[in-house]
Amino acid sequence: MPRAALLVTTALLTALLSPSVSQAAGDPAPVAVDRFEGEVPFAAQPADGIFTWGGDNDDPPQLRFADRADAPEGAKVLSGTYDISGYGGFTHDFAATEPAHDWSAHKGIRFWWDGRNNAKKITFELKDGGVHGEASELWTTSFTDDFSGWRQIEIPFTDFVYRTDYQPVGGIDHVLGLTGMWGYAVTLPVGAPGQFAMDDVELYGKADQSLRANVTTDAAVYPVEEGGTADVRLTVATTGSAPIDEPVTVGYETTGGTASGSDYTPLRGEVTFPAGTASGTSRTVRVRTLKDRSAESAETIPLKLTVTGAKPPAETPKVVVDAHGLPYLNSGLPVKKRVADLLSRMSLAEKAGQMTQAERGAITSPGDVAAYDLGSLLSGGGSTPTPNTAEAWAKMIDAFQLRAQATRFQIPLIYGVDAVHGHNNLVGATIMPHNIGIGASRNPQLARRTGSVTAAEVRATGIPWDFAPCLCVTRDERWGRTYESFGEDPALVQAMETVIQGLQGDRDGKDMKDDDKVLATAKHFVGDGGTEYGSSTTGTYTIDQGVTKVTRQQLEAVHLAPYQTAVDRGVGTVMPSFSSLDIAGDGQGPVKMHARADMINGVLKGRMGFDGFVISDWAAIDQIPGDRASDVRTSVNAGLDMIMVPYAYQDFHSTLVDEVEAGRVSERRIDDAVSRILTQKFRLGLFEKPYADTDGAAAIGSAGHRAVARQAAAESQVLLKNSAGLLPLRKSQKVYVAGSNADDIGNQTGGWTVTWQGSSGDIIPGTTILEGMREAGGDVTYSKDASASTDGYDVGVVVVGETPYAEGVGDVGNGHDLELSAADRAAVDKVCAAMRCAVLIVSGRPQLIGDRLGDIDALVASWLPGTEGDGVADVLYGKRAFAGQLPLTWPKSESQLPINVGDPVYDPQYPYGWGLTTLTKVPEGGLETLRALGVKARAAERAGDGETGRGLVTQARLIVQRTVGRHITAAVAKPFADADHLLLTGRNAEAVERLTAAYRAA
Repeated sequence: MPRAALLVTTALLTALLSPSVSQAAGDPAPVAVDRFEGEVPFAAQPADGIFTWGGDNDDPPQLRFADRADAPEGAKVLSGTYDISGYGGFTHDFAATEPAHDWSAHKGIRFWWDGRNNAKKITFELKDGGVHGEASELWTTSFTDDFSGWRQIEIPFTDFVYRTDYQPVGGIDHVLGLTGMWGYAVTLPVGAPGQFAMDDVELYGKADQSLRANVTTDAAVYPVEEGGTADVRLTVATTGSAPIDEPVTVGYETTGGTASGSDYTPLRGEVTFPAGTASGTSRTVRVRTLKDRSAESAETIPLKLTVTGAKPPAETPKVVVDAHGLPYLNSGLPVKKRVADLLSRMSLAEKAGQMTQAERGAITSPGDVAAYDLGSLLSGGGSTPTPNTAEAWAKMIDAFQLRAQATRFQIPLIYGVDAVHGHNNLVGATIMPHNIGIGASRNPQLARRTGSVTAAEVRATGIPWDFAPCLCVTRDERWGRTYESFGEDPALVQAMETVIQGLQGDRDGKDMKDDDKVLATAKHFVGDGGTEYGSSTTGTYTIDQGVTKVTRQQLEAVHLAPYQTAVDRGVGTVMPSFSSLDIAGDGQGPVKMHARADMINGVLKGRMGFDGFVISDWAAIDQIPGDRASDVRTSVNAGLDMIMVPYAYQDFHSTLVDEVEAGRVSERRIDDAVSRILTQKFRLGLFEKPYADTDGAAAIGSAGHRAVARQAAAESQVLLKNSAGLLPLRKSQKVYVAGSNADDIGNQTGGWTVTWQGSSGDIIPGTTILEGMREAGGDVTYSKDASASTDGYDVGVVVVGETPYAEGVGDVGNGHDLELSAADRAAVDKVCAAMRCAVLIVSGRPQLIGDRLGDIDALVASWLPGTEGDGVADVLYGKRAFAGQLPLTWPKSESQLPINVGDPVYDPQYPYGWGLTTLTKVPEGGLETLRALGVKARAAERAGDGETGRGLVTQARLIVQRTVGRHITAAVAKPFADADHLLLTGRNAEAVERLTAAYRAA
C-alpha cells in the first residue's frame, strides 16, 4: 500500500505562514471539506455528520470539538481519545438526501494531524460512488504518526487503492471516479490507549488531464470462435464528463500471447482523439483470427495499448480464440468421458485452481481469475453488487465468467451463494420462512416447492450453486443456528429433504442444466447441531463451532442419518462443519471435521457412496491445528475437494501445488477432487452456457413465487395455546396490535437476509404481520410499545420475539438469551391485563414464556416467517387453519437445555410435535376411539397404506391435545413426543399406541 506524501511543516514555518499553505500558480483555491468549527454535527446517515464505529462497544473513539489556541485553522479542532482492541475509527458521511460531491477538479485531499510520534499507522479512506456513504466503494491509503505536533498531510488521489479486504457493498465500478464522493473515514491504531487531534480537511491542487482523462476498453477479454473477428472498442472518458482539453493518442499492437502468427492477422496502428472530443467517444479496433483444421485449446492475442494524454486501461485487453475440436467440448459425449479427456490435458497448477474458491470481493485483480485458473467464486452474506438488483448480479457474475474464458481450457467458474431461505442476498427476492418454520409445516411437498422457487430466483441471476440446505439436527436451542435446522428429530430433517429435489430436480442430475435449477449443498457434515454448550473456541461464541460429543450409535442415528438421505437424493455437494467431532471410544478425542478423513473419505464418500464434491466452509481449514501447509494437506487428504479460502486464494493455490510436488498430497487425490468438480460443472451445463440466463428474472419476487412463501408462512405457524377458541379472529372484532415484531420486516425475516447477520427495519420488500392483518380486512389499531389507550378493544395481538442474528453471534451467552426483551414483556403484560390476548413469538428458537403463560389466552410460535406476513394473517383470521407442529421441544427454563424428543427425562412446556388446529373438527370420543384408531393404523400398515396411517395418527393426536389442554405433564409429554417421531419413521400403529399412553396419563 503506497504511503501518503507528507508535507513537513516545522513549528517555525507554522508560525510564519498562513495555515492554508500557499498554492501553486493556476491551482484552484483549496475547498474546505471539514473545518471542525461545529458546522458539521455528530450525526449518522441519512444526515450529514460525523459518527464513530468499532468492533465492539469499547472500540469506537470518543470525539469532541475542542478549543485549541494552536489550531491550524479557526478556533477548534476535532479531538478524540481511543482504546481499541479490535478495530475502530470515525467517518464523515455527506447527507444521503443531497447530491454527492464532485472532487474531480482537484489533485488530492489534505488535513492537519497533531502527531504523537508513536510510529502507529493511521488509515485514511475515501467513499466513492454508489447511492450514499454507507453504500459506496472504499479507497484506502495510510500515513505513519512518526512526528510530533501539527503537520499537514497531503494525499494525492493517485495514492488511494481499492480496498480488497472489506467493502460495505459489492463493487460499483472499481474506479475512483471522484465525481460522486460521499466523505471519508479514519481508522485509528489498535493495541494501546491514545489520543489524536485533526483540523482543516480540504481539497487541494489541480487535476491535470492525464489524471482526469481515461482510456478504457469495453472488456478485458474478447472470446471469438476460430476465424472470427474481435471488435475492441476504445473509449475516452473524463471525470465530470467534460470534453478533453488536449489530444489523446492510443497506439495499438497485437503482440505476445499464446497464439502464433498463423492464428491471426497481425495488427498495428494508432487512434487519435482530438482536443475537444466529448467524454464517452469511442473508436473500434478489429482483430481478425484465422481458421485451420486442427483441434486446439484456447489461445490468447494481447492487444498492447500505448496511451498518451490520458490514463491507460488498467489491463491489456486479450482476444481469445476459443478452444475447439477437443472431446471435452462435445456435449454429446457422456459426462464421464468429457471429464476424463479434460483432466488428462490439465496441468497441476490448473487442477489446483479448480480446487480453489475465493470471495468475489477479495479478487485484487480481475485477471486473477485466469492467472490462478480459479474454479469458483462466492458471495458471502452481504457481498452483493451495487445496485443490489437481479440485473447487477447477472452482469457481475458474467464479468467473472468472461475472465475464465481467457484460460487455456475455458473451464467456467461455478459461483455460489448462501440462499438459505430464498435468494436472501438479493433485495426484492422472495424470502421463505427459515428452515425451522418449514419443519413446523410437516409438509415435504411444500418444502420441495420452496426449494424450486429459490432455485429459479438464484439461477436467474447467473448463480448455479446454492450452499443449502442445512441438514443440521439442532439439539440445543442456545445454538445461534437453530433456525437453520428443520428440527431436533433426524426423521423430521430427513422428511424435509425433498427441498433437494426442489433445488436440483431429479436425483440423477439431468435437470441441473435447466435455467431454474441449481446445485445443492448438504451442510454441515456432521454433527454441527450437537455441539456442547461452552465448547466453542471461536471468539465469543459459546456453542457454535464447538465440540459434538457422541457415541458411535448416537452419531449414526441422529447426525449421520440425514446425509445418507441426501446422498440417496443425489445432492451434488457437501460442506463439512466448523465444529469438532469427539466419538466416544475411538481414541482420537475432538477433531475438526475438516480434518476427519475417517468421516469424509471413509463414511461419506466410501460407505454412503457420495459422488459429488466436498466444499469447505468459510476459511475453515485455518482452524485445523498447524501451519498453512499442514492445513492444506490435512484437509485435502481428508477428502475436501474444493477449499473456500475467501481472502487467501493465491497462498492456497501455491501451497497446494507445493504439497503435491513434495509428495505430501498425491496426484491421484487431486485428480479425484478435480474430476468431482468438473462432473458437476458439466451436469450444470456451464461449458455450453457459462453466462446468466436471465429469462426467469421477471419471476423474481413474483406473485406466484410469493404465493408459495405465503403458504409456507401460514403452514409454519404453530398454535400452542388457544383458550376458549380465541383464534381465529373475526374481522368484526376491534383488535389492538402491539409488540416489537408486529411491523418489522427485518425482524420477521431474521438473519441471512440481505446481509449475513440480517438487521431490523425496512430492509427488503415484503408484508409485515401488521400489514397482513390490515390487508385481511381486520379492524386493527397499532401501538408498538402499547402506550396507546387499551380501552374499547375486543382482543389484543402482541407480536414479540427476537431481533436478527446469524451463527455464533446469536449463541445464548454471547449477548443473547431466550428471554423476551423488557419492552416486549411490558407490552404483553399491559395488553393481556386489559383484554383477551394472543401472543405471537417471532423468533428463530423457543422463547421462555412460562411466567406469563397464565395471562395469555392464545400463544403462537411464528418462527421467522419471511417476507409474506399475510400468510400469518391468513391463519389469524381463519383463511387457513393452524396446522403447524413444533419441530423442536419448547422448554420451561434454560436449565432444562438441552432437551429433546427421546430423552429419558422429559418435562417441557410444550412437547415436540405439539400443535393445535383451527377450522378442523376434532374427532369425538376418548379411549375407545383411540383404540379403534390403533386397530385401523395397524391394518393400514399391513396394507402399506402410509397416507391413511398418517391421517389416523393425526386424528389421535388431536384427541389427545383436546383432552390434555394446558395441563401438560412429563407423563403426557414423553409419549406424545415419541409418537411424532414414530409417525415420521412410518410406524403409525406404534404412534397411536404412544398417543393412547399420553391420553391415559392425562
